[in-house]
Amino acid sequence: MVYDALVAPFADFEFMRRALAAAAALALGAAPIGVFLMLRGMSLVGDAMAHAILPGAAVGFLLSGLNLFAMTVGGLIAGFAVAILAGVVSRVTELKEDSSLATFYLASLALGVTIVSVKGTNIDLLHVLFGNILAMDNQTLMVIAINATVTLVVLAVIYRPLVFECVDPLFLRTVSRAGAPAHLAFLGLVVVNLVNGFHAMGTLLAVGLMILPAGIARFWSRDITGMMMIAVVSALLSGYAGLVLSFHSKVPSGPAIILVASVFYVLSVLFGRAGGIVRRFFPAPHLEA
Repeated sequence: MVYDALVAPFADFEFMRRALAAAAALALGAAPIGVFLMLRGMSLVGDAMAHAILPGAAVGFLLSGLNLFAMTVGGLIAGFAVAILAGVVSRVTELKEDSSLATFYLASLALGVTIVSVKGTNIDLLHVLFGNILAMDNQTLMVIAINATVTLVVLAVIYRPLVFECVDPLFLRTVSRAGAPAHLAFLGLVVVNLVNGFHAMGTLLAVGLMILPAGIARFWSRDITGMMMIAVVSALLSGYAGLVLSFHSKVPSGPAIILVASVFYVLSVLFGRAGGIVRRFFPAPHLEA
């Protein structure tokens, strides 16, 4: 019974194994990025940029249909363009970066939906907005795996300045000039992983395995390394459990994964040992000096 419910879907069906591999790659690449987004107070920025990639992917769809290369390149170009434009607007005007990103995100989402609707069908629009990780092919899986690998390598290179910027940005600016290059590289990693998420879960849910695992980790650890490890594990578990739930029910795979992650988040808010509600109201006894 347990085997049939939890193992057989992946042992018997290749499309489930590909979906699980894609979820694992997304977890390894996106979850650590989500931790730094949370620590830098940029969680909503990640959500805005997730929608910002849509016009580029839609233009790729307009030119080549559901072509992996065209939609990937288009999404990357659009994501970087919106990030740069939002930064420029925030520096030459009085508008803050989060406000300018919100403006670009709304315009990008509307433009992308319009482009896809003009050429495609409602099915194409649903595919772009919500994705379908169960329809993952080997080529798309390879792109996601390569992007996740690049993310981990670049993150290892810029890890120290990112940590310093989270803890004490003024000190970093005083002792080093690595802050600005690290920030730009980090924004690049955000865009790359959002494009990864877009291929698997669509533009509306692309940020899910980036932000929710980071929120989960925040209630279980105060250490950055610990938070990154917990975020990756929770993203992996959410991907696996969501795929199992989707296989045995009528729930679409992408929303199922995010719903499972949301349940883990609620449990973490309630019972997390680093600031959970139960722990705050009923602290564990400690030895008195």
